[in-house]
Amino acid sequence: MATDVADAPVSTAHGPVPSAAQRRSHRKDNLYALGFLAPQLIGLVLFMIGPLIFAFALAFVNWDGFTAMTPAGFDNFIWVFTDPQIRQSTLNTLWFTVLQMPALMISGFIAAYFLQKAGKIKSLYRLFFFAPQVVSTVAVAGIWLWLFNPEISPLNNALKGVGIIAPDWLQNPKTVILAFAIVGVWQGIGYQLIMFMVGLENVPKSLMEAADIDGASEFQKLWRITLPLLSPTILFLSITTIIGSFQIFDYIYVFLDTTAPSAARTIVYEIVQTALREYTYGRGSALALMLLFGLLALTGLQLLAQRKWVHYTE
Repeated sequence: MATDVADAPVSTAHGPVPSAAQRRSHRKDNLYALGFLAPQLIGLVLFMIGPLIFAFALAFVNWDGFTAMTPAGFDNFIWVFTDPQIRQSTLNTLWFTVLQMPALMISGFIAAYFLQKAGKIKSLYRLFFFAPQVVSTVAVAGIWLWLFNPEISPLNNALKGVGIIAPDWLQNPKTVILAFAIVGVWQGIGYQLIMFMVGLENVPKSLMEAADIDGASEFQKLWRITLPLLSPTILFLSITTIIGSFQIFDYIYVFLDTTAPSAARTIVYEIVQTALREYTYGRGSALALMLLFGLLALTGLQLLAQRKWVHYTE
């Protein structure tokens, strides 16, 4: 009887207090949960949190990976903000983002909008658009390396056929970033299309029917109903697209290897060159942290601005 009394829940002014048996059951459930989560948590610590802490520590030292570390203070961060090539690479990265993000999102939305009206064959078109997304970035860059070749490129021959003098895409400082953006849009449009199609399918048909009854035009329905209801999708895609644009590296490495000219270098390319080619891990870590903080700031600004233009349906 004593055991039954001890295990019985007790009521207080703040509500019922769990009995001893309930507390044991709760602890047991927590242990099971931690057991299932342990592999993911261990991976998170080993491959994300641990390297991030290590990179933060490296940013304040000089180290080539072989000799002893020596304190550097803020010298590595001063180098990040004063080196002319880092400044140029930052501008190149921003220019690539400005070129790619609007083109990618607008083309993805237009394709999704018209594919919604394609009927039964829209799945086939969706597969066609999404195929480049699942292809290796290195393979995609290899295909476009041939397309950008000024001597054998069918793209240049097509431009010449209509009287346009085709540039040397990868060697001309004025077009090299544009070339990267073209490849990025071609490969990434499939993901944008899928996300926009999901958003379009979730637009309530009752609103469209009501707009038709009121005599609204297609443009009015698009501007006043579709786009406001798609604003959460647009916010998500804008954040992920900017983050992806700032991380461009594969195209540059395949196109130009380790001898990319100043006009073609980006922040991540500089991180790889500085840390893994020049073996100055302190500077590479400082530059990587500045990239991280910059992306966090941009994402934070986007999340703050969402209050004025993002509309969530209940």
